[in-house]
Amino acid sequence: MMKKTTSKPSGRRFVDLGFNQAEAFVLQMRVNLMSDLRRYIETQQLTQAEVAKRLGISQSRVSDLVRGKWDKFSLEMLITLETRLGRRVSVQVTA
Repeated sequence: MMKKTTSKPSGRRFVDLGFNQAEAFVLQMRVNLMSDLRRYIETQQLTQAEVAKRLGISQSRVSDLVRGKWDKFSLEMLITLETRLGRRVSVQVTA
């Protein structure tokens, strides 16, 4: 749940927006995976139709991805899209 904060920025954008630590972590992972997928599309110079075919999603979903609409993609879906490209996603847990 989001709440307004008035403290100085911590360098963690979602915490600064009022999300708790757990929510902020998941949101940041979603943004990172989406950015990675967008970089892949750009570097491979693929059309949205080509990306849609490779990822097994509609072209409108690719458009959402390219436009950075991170709120339309769950963490699970972004991991699934990465694996459909033959890539592995790993999470490191530290104390």
